Formats: sequence, structure tokens, C-alpha cells
Amino acid sequence: MRVLAIDTALEACSAAVLDTERADVAAHESKPMVRGHAEALIPLIARVLERAGVTVADIDRIAVTIGPGSFTGLRVGIAAARGLALASGKPAVGLSTLAAYAAPFIAADDTLPVVSVIDARHDHVYCQVFGPGGRTLVAPRLVPLREALRVAATGAPRLIGTAATMLAGVWPAGERPPSAVEQRPAPDIGWVARLGAAAVDTGLPPKPLYLRAPDAQPQNAAQLARR
Repeated sequence: MRVLAIDTALEACSAAVLDTERADVAAHESKPMVRGHAEALIPLIARVLERAGVTVADIDRIAVTIGPGSFTGLRVGIAAARGLALASGKPAVGLSTLAAYAAPFIAADDTLPVVSVIDARHDHVYCQVFGPGGRTLVAPRLVPLREALRVAATGAPRLIGTAATMLAGVWPAGERPPSAVEQRPAPDIGWVARLGAAAVDTGLPPKPLYLRAPDAQPQNAAQLARR
């Protein structure tokens, strides 16, 4: 299986091609960015496909991160994945950004817990806790930082994500410290591709995983009066 992976959920614009027969990421590219994903993504995908020596028609599956993350960034990646899937007739699958963060830690050692945390601003984080074998102990949720600390501070977990150092910075003195703290602006795109290869194809197009309402709201009072 050849998998095209796409990630624009957070602070990077990334794509990769995974060839599962060779168990290898044939090509990948990741550009750090907070905004501008819409302009950068399609040319970046084209370069990655060219380096891998394939076309969209050669791809068997498209994988894309669906959140949590930036509302604008998520829409860019998901729209691209759905468009490429429609044009090529190939399936597209959606993957949690939090699971993509945790995947390399779980693959390296699935006996220690992993806490994926993404900065949601205003002293809140998106959080998911994984236990032995990669089993979800705390499902993805938006919580205050102190609540994330309450569910995370057991068993010397490994912390990863854009809020990893933030969470480690408020760790209780009486608890065993985290066994690893990895601050990353975005998941490893190679692991997005690997999760995409293993994901179950539901036959449904990927949709954003929104854990809170958008910050921007309609301003009814600003509507112009009709003449």
C-alpha cells in the first residue's frame, strides 16, 4: 500500500508518501508555519510525490490529521485530502492529531503512559492519555491545564505536543517527574502516514475533530439594515 499523508493541523505544513511493502517513508517534507498552509500545501504535496516517484493515481490511500488543531489549518488539510480522494477515486482516512503525536512513543515502549497535549490558549489544553499497549485512558478533550495535570501526573508518563513543556512546568513536586518531555510544533508526518496505513477505512470522508466552538462568532448587531 502507498499512503499519502497530509498534516496542516498545527504549526507545520507536511506531507509524506509511505510504501508499506518496503516499510519505508519514500519521501517527506515539513515546513514550519503558523499560517499560509493553503498556499503552501499543494506545491508541497507535488514535490513529495515527485521525490517518491509516484503520482496521485499510484496512491492507494490518503491520510490526514483532523484535529484538534487550528480551525483554518484543519480545513486546509482536510479539503485537500477530500479533493485528492475524489479526483483519484481512492479512500481518505482521518487521524487524531493527539494520536499522531503519541505514536512514536508508543512504538518505542508501550509499557509507559503517554500524554499528548496541545496548547489551546487561555490556560487550556487539548489532552489525551494513552496507557499500556497504546490503550486510551483519557479520551481527547479540552480541559484547563490543572485538570490535564490531574489526569496525567501518574506513572512517570512521557509528555509530547505543543504544550508538553507547559504541563511539565507545573508538575507537582511530590509526584514522579515525567520520564520524557518532547515539545513538538506538529506530529511527525512519517507517523501520520503509518497510522494512516493501519487505520480502518470507514468509507466516510474525513471530518474535523472540533473539541470547542470557533472563537469567531457571527455579529448579528453588525448586520446592515435592508433598504
